Amino acid sequence: MDGSFSSQLLEWSTRSWFRLGNTDITLLRVIGLVVILFFFWWFASLLERGLRQVARAGKKVKLSESAVYALTRIVRYLVWIVGSIVGLSYLGFDLASLAILGGAMGVGIGFGLQNIFSNLVSGILILVEKTLKLGDFVDLQSGVVGKVTEIGLRYTRVTTNDNVDVIVPNSEFINGRVTNWTLDDHLRRLHIPFGVAYGTDKELVRSAVTAAAREVVGTIDLPGRGPDVWLVNFGESSLDFELVVWVGQDLAMSPGRTHARYLWEIETALGKAGIEIPFPQRDLHVRSGRLTVDLAGASSAAVQSKDAGLE
Repeated sequence: MDGSFSSQLLEWSTRSWFRLGNTDITLLRVIGLVVILFFFWWFASLLERGLRQVARAGKKVKLSESAVYALTRIVRYLVWIVGSIVGLSYLGFDLASLAILGGAMGVGIGFGLQNIFSNLVSGILILVEKTLKLGDFVDLQSGVVGKVTEIGLRYTRVTTNDNVDVIVPNSEFINGRVTNWTLDDHLRRLHIPFGVAYGTDKELVRSAVTAAAREVVGTIDLPGRGPDVWLVNFGESSLDFELVVWVGQDLAMSPGRTHARYLWEIETALGKAGIEIPFPQRDLHVRSGRLTVDLAGASSAAVQSKDAGLE
């Protein structure tokens, strides 16, 4: 009984479903294809991890983390391609007909796969050119701002400061504007605007605000890159200043929180120094029964009087 079942199972698994070239496609051959693809997928992952460990432990040639990631990821994709070719060859696919397949793919790309193909090519360019690496803080033309946490062959994952993962097609990094805050130099200069009342001593403002900036951990205070205060405008009701400060990577990668921290310290320092932060001012003038409202000298509105009162 067992022998009969085994023979029937063997006969069924070797029964030809159809022919591909000179090869009969059977269940055993399909299982073999799955095994081959799984082996190459497993081997590619193992090779990628092994190369990363060797590169990190290397003493003679020290590569950056981004370079190691790019090189090992490219090796992984190459192993996948080789595995796919081996699997197709085992299945009986005539590799000489790849030209026909390439023509068919060209037609498919022209009719609807151009976006996918563009993202694949863009992913390879990103990994090879190394204009983008893991840990970079980027600002995209689409408005996405965050840290690069994964670079795939089709997409790049950007994690915002609100811990939201945004999947961005790789073609956006090639075709659109990308501001990379941490490409080469991790130091960045920020401009923090604030205003004080007219008549305030400018030097007092400078000393108070620069001292306040140094209270924020991560502020750079080096020759040529120390905190400074600029008078940038004569406002309607205030002298407009900017705190110009250099910050390290930790502060640069959270611009909203960093801006709030500097404003907090500035307000505290100005209060201690007795420097007034002005409110918007309005001047009221009464002339010949008219009430004129001047908005900081910019515009006025007149209200006609009736009898003994004003409406």
